[in-house]
Amino acid sequence: MENQLQEKIYMNGMGAILHESGVFFRVWAPHAQEVFITGDFNNWNQKEFKLDHEDNGYFGSNVSSAKVGNQYKFVIQTEQGNLLKNDPYAREMTNSAGNSVVYDNHAFDWGDDESFMPYWNEAVIYELHLGTFNVKEEGKPGDFLTLKEKLPYLKELGINVIEIMPPFEFPGGFSWGYNPSYPFAIESEYGGPDALKELVKAAHVMGIAVMLDAVYNHFGPSDLDLWQFDGWSENGKGGIYFYNDWKSQTPWGDTRPDYGREEVRKYIRDNAMMWLEEFHVDGLRMDMIPYIRNVHADENPDSRLDEGLDLLRWINKEISEKYPYKLTVAEDLHQLDWVTDRVGEGDGLGFGSQWDATFVHPVRKILTEQNDENRSMDDVVIALTKRYSNDYFRRVIYTESHDEVANGSARVAEEIANGDVNNWFSKKRASLGVAMVLTAPGIPMLFQGQELLEDKWFSDTDPIDWKRLDKFNGYFNLHKDLISLRLNKKGFTNGLTGQHIQIIRKDDEQKIVAFQRWKDGGPKDTTVIILNFADSDKSVYRVGFPEKGLWKIRFNSDWKGYDEEFGDYDSFDVETQDENCDGFEQSAEVSIAPYTAIILSKD
Repeated sequence: MENQLQEKIYMNGMGAILHESGVFFRVWAPHAQEVFITGDFNNWNQKEFKLDHEDNGYFGSNVSSAKVGNQYKFVIQTEQGNLLKNDPYAREMTNSAGNSVVYDNHAFDWGDDESFMPYWNEAVIYELHLGTFNVKEEGKPGDFLTLKEKLPYLKELGINVIEIMPPFEFPGGFSWGYNPSYPFAIESEYGGPDALKELVKAAHVMGIAVMLDAVYNHFGPSDLDLWQFDGWSENGKGGIYFYNDWKSQTPWGDTRPDYGREEVRKYIRDNAMMWLEEFHVDGLRMDMIPYIRNVHADENPDSRLDEGLDLLRWINKEISEKYPYKLTVAEDLHQLDWVTDRVGEGDGLGFGSQWDATFVHPVRKILTEQNDENRSMDDVVIALTKRYSNDYFRRVIYTESHDEVANGSARVAEEIANGDVNNWFSKKRASLGVAMVLTAPGIPMLFQGQELLEDKWFSDTDPIDWKRLDKFNGYFNLHKDLISLRLNKKGFTNGLTGQHIQIIRKDDEQKIVAFQRWKDGGPKDTTVIILNFADSDKSVYRVGFPEKGLWKIRFNSDWKGYDEEFGDYDSFDVETQDENCDGFEQSAEVSIAPYTAIILSKD
């Protein structure tokens, strides 16, 4: 009977595994002479509970006196002496320099909760950082509870997907999160694993999906018990979990996992699937995958990591087969179709979507350029019409993200204003960029505080100033109205959820771009968007329209209700005329304010 139990656990788990007769502890340490388990269940006696040596470098045994909530560590005996190590699979930590905690993953009451992800063509993502999004106490980071309190705010804004920057256990209490020490444990400052589950459950009730930002291109580099875990290493490098040659090199130290080692591949795969299955998370965004598929994040064949590519395919294929509605997003930024091609189609990695550098970089340059004559409408058109894997929604488009508003850059409005975002130029051009994000084909994404005209740059110690919601409530409503149109909540702009786009006019002299979006076409579907990238109004500007009839203004970013400094320029409904223009038989004269977006459709 005991052998059957051990065999079952051998096949199904790692770390601290609960069952009816205690806790089974299992660890991979192929170079250990012996392994013991110690914890507060035996007063930290390092010699009492020896683990049985299994095949292939695994050690495991049951401890009947151990229970949920116990702290523990592995004692790994090596030729160099004993190593006291935390559990690589620990679901909970006291802190990054503390102890592993036995966690009961099945104790949480999910009720009837199920994973939720909107159709990808109807998703609007809001990227946020837990520590700074909503802070209750000065000097302390925010957490899952404070985020949960802001879910009604996000719901009102219209957000239906939140993407959380890495919340996994990291050193200290303040971090962007891209230095995970224990990838299976939720950061203790953020509330631990049950707090994440509470957040996910509450978000699903409100129709909001939850994505996590996962870091598999490196671990650590500090407070990292995985380093030389069982005492073995080569070339002074990281040991069994890491490459021990030139392939270990990353911008974050010699901490690239060894994607060619089966146990490490399983470790990463298990991590990805755990969040989706045990925590009901709806998707993953994988950080900088060029450092998984290559050593130096370039296209140099000599630095290619085929085992990293195979790992990504394995994870994405399993997710797409088991949970086709869940979304995996790659941060690659090299404009490669095969990143989002399906596994089995050529070199396809199988990601659902990817962050699009073809959009964010030229659009930010266009918006922050001080001289109108230097704004390239060709670049606008390229940004609007780029797609991957023959699908526009296989790209995530944005003007702000944690990377784009830090590391020497700042918020779009700050880049324009250089010290005073509350000025006409900053507000007008930043809102023009947001209108482009929410009308272009792709999955749109906002970064926390963008809708509040947040200034400066992103820092993990600079929380969102929620007083700005009162000060810039109109600017908040501008984003809210655009999201409403993007999701066709009023039933007049279904085309913004469609796969189709056609450029109607690219006017580099007047700095105007007009385009149409449609899903099935016709009234309440086909949507015309006109963008003015110049500091001059166009009172009479003829443009072609795809259909005859009355086209109504659904949105005008110059409306004074969005900001009292806006001009309230009278963009009006237009009736088309039988006059050829832009290759269409129908056209009309429109009016549009400086640095403005207008959106039109038919009843």
